[in-house]
Amino acid sequence: MFFCSTPPLFDGQRSRSRRGFTLIELLVVIAIVGVLISLLLPAAQAAREAARRIQCTSNLKQIALAALNYESSLGALPPSAILDRDERIFLEAPYPVVDHRLGKQFSWVVSLLPYLEQQNIYDQFDRTVNVYEQEKNPQSQFISSLMCPSDNAYSRYFVDEELTQGKQFAKGNYAAFVSPYHIDLQLLYPGALIVTGQSLNRIEDGASNTFAFTEVRTLDAEQDERGVWALPWAGASILAFDMHHKCSEGIHCPQDRNFRANPVSFGQTQTPNTLGPTRDTLHLCRDEVRRLADLEGMPCLAWTYPIGVSGYYSASPRSLHRGGVNVSYLDGHTGFIPNDIDELVMAYLISINDGQVNIDDE
Repeated sequence: MFFCSTPPLFDGQRSRSRRGFTLIELLVVIAIVGVLISLLLPAAQAAREAARRIQCTSNLKQIALAALNYESSLGALPPSAILDRDERIFLEAPYPVVDHRLGKQFSWVVSLLPYLEQQNIYDQFDRTVNVYEQEKNPQSQFISSLMCPSDNAYSRYFVDEELTQGKQFAKGNYAAFVSPYHIDLQLLYPGALIVTGQSLNRIEDGASNTFAFTEVRTLDAEQDERGVWALPWAGASILAFDMHHKCSEGIHCPQDRNFRANPVSFGQTQTPNTLGPTRDTLHLCRDEVRRLADLEGMPCLAWTYPIGVSGYYSASPRSLHRGGVNVSYLDGHTGFIPNDIDELVMAYLISINDGQVNIDDE
């Protein structure tokens, strides 16, 4: 009897049937995968940043609406800070100033906490003593609605043995515009929030034409106060643009009713994410902080000047969003300020009584 069977494969055939990828083929596959990843990764990062920016914008809107609810309940917008007011004399003319180093130094955020669903933290503040003497340390708590997810404010504190008496102050990412000029001149050239508080009726240019709140960045340094939500300091919870006023007569005119931008300030204002020449004025900005701040694109200098028209106390809005910062207007709507915004436009959008609602007429 004869049996048929499949002839065995030759060694060469067996080898060819089990052959794997060659080195060249593997390199080609790796290269293709690398190209795909390089194409997909930026898209994924862009999608994540878009989501973070939406959240940040939503936070700003809620802050603006909280301020409007505050005004509706109490008849005035929240004060920019609990600070002592003073007076200075320049060319024999008196004018009002705000000394950010004196008073109980609670920021506008503290006043607004109940309207941001943070009644528990608000109740922990003892309003009979200053912000540095709080036994329950509410100022050290992080508040999610005050943080932009594009920044890394969570877990970052400001602390200094002298300035904060060793107490930790938590950081956040939102600040209020108080003046188109300097922070200490907010009563002379007011923005949306000022130390006395003010009703919406005083916003002569209209709530929809007035910047109220915007973003600030934090630095991973304990002696950099930017972003501290409980302190009414430059770059912490309040901002000014450093656009000087153009007097109707002379070089000092506290009697002028309307703010008017002075061309002498062009190129030296606190536009969004500015790298200079005007730097954020901080209480410290020591050498190690200044070097890190320069590397992070957040230049600063130590504030050493007097308050008033002879001084300089302001800070820039900042964010990690590409090209600019988010902003909320006083009527609650939001927008985006590009880094290269026209300086006249920004100055008049911060001022509440410039008489330049239609800036195209300028």
